[in-house]
Formats: sequence, C-alpha cells, structure tokens
Amino acid sequence: MSEPSVMFQELPAASGKMGRVTLNVAATLNSLTLEMVDLLQEKLDAWLHDDAIAAVFIEGAGEKAFCAGGDIQALHQSAVATPGGPCDYAENFFAREYRLNYTLYTYCKPIICWGHGIVMGGGLGVMAGCSHRVVTEKTRIAMPEVTIALFPDVGGTWFLNHMPASSGQFLALTGASINAADAIYTGIADRFISSERKPEVLEQLLRQHWGAEPPTNHALARHVLRSFAEQSLDQCPVGQVESHLSTINTLCDGDDIHEIIDNIASLQTSDPWLSKASESLSRGSPLAALWIFRQLVELRHASLKEVFQSEIQLVTNIVRHPEFAEGVRALLIDKDRSPSWQYQSSRDVPAGVLAAFFDAPWDVNPLADL
Repeated sequence: MSEPSVMFQELPAASGKMGRVTLNVAATLNSLTLEMVDLLQEKLDAWLHDDAIAAVFIEGAGEKAFCAGGDIQALHQSAVATPGGPCDYAENFFAREYRLNYTLYTYCKPIICWGHGIVMGGGLGVMAGCSHRVVTEKTRIAMPEVTIALFPDVGGTWFLNHMPASSGQFLALTGASINAADAIYTGIADRFISSERKPEVLEQLLRQHWGAEPPTNHALARHVLRSFAEQSLDQCPVGQVESHLSTINTLCDGDDIHEIIDNIASLQTSDPWLSKASESLSRGSPLAALWIFRQLVELRHASLKEVFQSEIQLVTNIVRHPEFAEGVRALLIDKDRSPSWQYQSSRDVPAGVLAAFFDAPWDVNPLADL
C-alpha cells in the first residue's frame, strides 16, 4: 500500500497533545494536490475543536522541500481540457486552497511551521499563514508565477504588500529567490533555527505543559523556539533583500508599471542576484506582470478576507485564459523555455484585456462566506 499524501499524528506532551502534520510526497517536493488540501482542512477543523490538541507542528517529508507549491501539472491539464472554462479541477483547487490559507491565518491555536528546503507558491502560502514560522539554512523561497503567467496568490497579495518599502513588489514581478534571512527581514518567517536542531525542537515542544488557553500556548511555543533561534544565530545565511533595498526602491520608482518593468529588465549589473531577477522578469509574461502589479496596488489596504476573495476572482479568470496554459507548457511540460506570449511587451496589452481579468466570472464568489 502506498503511504498517505499527508500524515497526521497526535503526540502526547507533558500535558495536552500536539498535532503533527507531515506533507508526505517527497518525490514531488510535497507539492499540494486537491486531496492534500482537503485532508489538511478536515484535520485542522477537527483539531480546532478538540480540547486535547493544544498546538500543531507542520513539516514536509524529506530534506529537499517543505512544499514546492501546487500540483501545476494537474492545474494545467484542467486548464487545457476546457479552454475558456469553467476549469473545474483548477477552480475547485484554488478555492479550497485559499480557504485553507485563510484557516491557517485565523487559527487560534499555535501552528509551528518547519519551513525547511524549498518553499514556493502554495508552500509559501501554507507557511506564511502559520503563527510560528521557522526557516533554516536550507530554506529557499520564491514566488516565480510571472514565468508561468500566474500571480503570487495564496495570500501573496497580503504578505507581499506588508513587506518593507518596494521589496514585495519587486519579488512579485521578478520571482527572485530569497533565503532564511530574507524571509525574516520581509516578515514571512519568524525564527531562524539550524535544521540539525529539529529533533531537539520537537522534543522540547513535547515536554511542555500545554494548557487550555491559546494565548498561553502561543507563549510556550515562542519560549521554546526562541532558545533554539538564539543558539543558531551564527548559522544564518546572509540575506539579499535588505542589502539591495535601496536599488530595489529605485528600480520600482517608475511613473507607471511599464517604466518599472523597463527599469528592472534593462538593469546592467554584475550582481548575480539582481541579474537573475532582471532576467526572470524579462522572460516572464508581459500580461502577467500587469495583473501582478494591478492586484498589489488595488488590494494594498484590503483586509485578509478581501484579499482571498479577490485572489480567487483573478485566478479563475487566469486559468480560463490561454496565457497560463502556455506558460506552464513552456516551463514545466515541454520544458523548451520558449513560451509564445500573446503580447511582446506590457505596452502592447490593451487596457480592456487587462481589465477583464478583474471582472467577476460568476454571480457568487466561492469565498463570499469567509
């Protein structure tokens, strides 16, 4: 028999129990399927109302990834099966994934996320929503959706807009890769702990006398994680975002999105991190760059609920459009890395084409009840 895609354990502590969640498909870098999303939602809902469960620990199987995102191949199949939509599997996946993300953000009990290895797309959505987010020396984070004609979803509209200065906008447009130090600086992680300390962290969490009150249990989680973070300080890698923030702000200081794209794409630099970011935007979908920018600007002051309601509207329109299918084909299916984008530059995109992505494709938003 094959192992379950998500493993759940209820581990006895000194008092109370800790729920342990393991995303368990290491062969696909623990990429999320609709089944996995549903399993996570069901268990989190059950544990929320189980007085014996005081805290939750979530991790990925294997050493390579916490979670590399959603199962893009399945989403692509859904998109090409019914061009123009509805794309039932993809649309159901995104609606239920975003509902899970919202559950994580609003969960009253402590959720400790061990964000080791690759944390991308849907994986970052899971980690960002947890209350105690740990990153390690092997953490590699990115939201490279511009390269497949998507956008940083799963709450990206929320956490990117809460990053320092223009850093969130830059990361959204370029899909630039960041590490543990960057994650803490930009606010999507809370603690750096060396990966070798994970068994000790789990052991200490299970030594705690968990109580009935969530605020007390959050304090216990912080107490345990803080000591391991202090012991790991000298192993934290050097970040990129903070040291490049002045350049990032200058590049993103354009009169409009077209000028910002020009600034980034035409950047001449010997800096490898900036150079790679520039190349990524240059290869990405010009149409996607526009909807990424507009989504961030229009939702800058939105509530978390409004963010997810807006994201499901935008992503539904995107998966029904051929640009997304072409982006996934070129990067992940045929892997020729030669997408045939509909427009050569952002200035070629008609205003009406872009505006249509921000119109509701149904009478009732699937997340209206959040």
